[in-house]
Amino acid sequence: MAVKVAEWRKLPLSLAELCIDTTLRCGQSFRWRKIDGEWHCVLGGRIISLKQDTSHLHYRVTWPKTGPKPTITSAPSLTHGITSPEDDTESLLRSYFALSVPLSSLYKQWAASDANFARRAPSFTGIRILNQDAWETLISFICSSNNHISRISSMVQKLCTHYGPYIGTISGEPFHDFPDAKALSGVQVQTHLRELGFGYRAKYIVETADIVANHKPPGWLNDLRNPAVPAFDQVPSPSTNATAEPPITTTPKPDDSNPLVGDANPPGPESPTYRAAHEALVTLTGVGPKVSDCVCLMGLGWGESVPVDTHVWQIAQRDYKFGGGGGGGKGKTKTLSKTMYDAVGDHFRAIWGPYAGWAQSVLFTANLKSFAEQAEAGKKKKTTKGEEAEGIVKLEDGVLEEEVEGERVTAAVAVVKNEQLEVNEGVKKEEVTVSVVEKTSKRAVRKRKSVAVETQETSRGKKRVKTVEVEVTARRTSQRIRATRK
Repeated sequence: MAVKVAEWRKLPLSLAELCIDTTLRCGQSFRWRKIDGEWHCVLGGRIISLKQDTSHLHYRVTWPKTGPKPTITSAPSLTHGITSPEDDTESLLRSYFALSVPLSSLYKQWAASDANFARRAPSFTGIRILNQDAWETLISFICSSNNHISRISSMVQKLCTHYGPYIGTISGEPFHDFPDAKALSGVQVQTHLRELGFGYRAKYIVETADIVANHKPPGWLNDLRNPAVPAFDQVPSPSTNATAEPPITTTPKPDDSNPLVGDANPPGPESPTYRAAHEALVTLTGVGPKVSDCVCLMGLGWGESVPVDTHVWQIAQRDYKFGGGGGGGKGKTKTLSKTMYDAVGDHFRAIWGPYAGWAQSVLFTANLKSFAEQAEAGKKKKTTKGEEAEGIVKLEDGVLEEEVEGERVTAAVAVVKNEQLEVNEGVKKEEVTVSVVEKTSKRAVRKRKSVAVETQETSRGKKRVKTVEVEVTARRTSQRIRATRK
């Protein structure tokens, strides 16, 4: 069969619909590695490399010497960018990133029904729930017990390196596929995993692998899937329109136009449901309600599944007043019982609807320390009434008071486009730059912040930097800034 060598290919996709720099490191998948600005992972028996700009997702494939698709009979070694009529990588990516789901519409829906989401989401657009392999998702989240993302990633990497098939090497780093259930079952595997630092999770992994490999029928995990969200190699349910936009609703309703609604297909005697999948998974060793919900959401396509871990419980207490939260910490319930766990999930499903798990992932990401800088940057970009679209604050009645050479002067000021305070009178040829400007709000607020102020003294030709205390009184359409030397 004739083949042709291709370089990077691309899919038209905005950052609002998918941001890989956020989605691939927010605790959904643990096998993506970023090397020299590009993301790499083994999917579907090939290494996929990704990079992104504001309008396109760029991808490239590295096939093993004997890759499953397309059939390459003459490649002497790993080949970058080989494509053929059988190359299904674009379809794989569309399935993996669930690109049929109109994410921007969902963000608008969630923001309309939840003020907390509306406040936090602008810094975290483009977070999609991945449509992953159920087996990989199950084992990855068994590793997540009392763990953090970087250590989970390390454990998953060890599983692939020691038990998964080798696929190829990128920039000197070997890539392996995820091992199947048979590869992870056996007493010797448990001993080895303990040596590798898995601790008590080694027993959970091996026992669950043994159950899936030897005591469940073939395809058991995929039989728990939402029929509207098939695995890549499955045929979608014929009764589901996977491209229709979700309705704007604040309560979860069965809707056959939604690809991730749990009841998209009316449940028959043997039709899978989210609840049935959840209960089946918790029978496995090392799988509790949270791990089960993670697998349901990210490995089985149940969009209404809401995993409640310590971060989400913290969010529920702080922002939604669960367990006595929101009252300065007094009376907070530290222990998350099964009853409270279910109540949190039901509450979020009532607010966000059938894609509640997707909305939860946005707030979960915003709560991670590793994304704190991104969250803070988003706050500075916010605009309100009385501000221009670019986030530039216009001041009415602005007043700057400052001591200059022992003499106090007052000058009218305004924030111009580059956030530079332009002194109109009183200070001779001085430029004052304020790095932080508070946003306006409906109620008057007062805050103090230290900001660096650089003053050019033309008489001596020197620059000196002063630290001033800035007091901000913010109202709906105007602000007053009073700056005095500390």
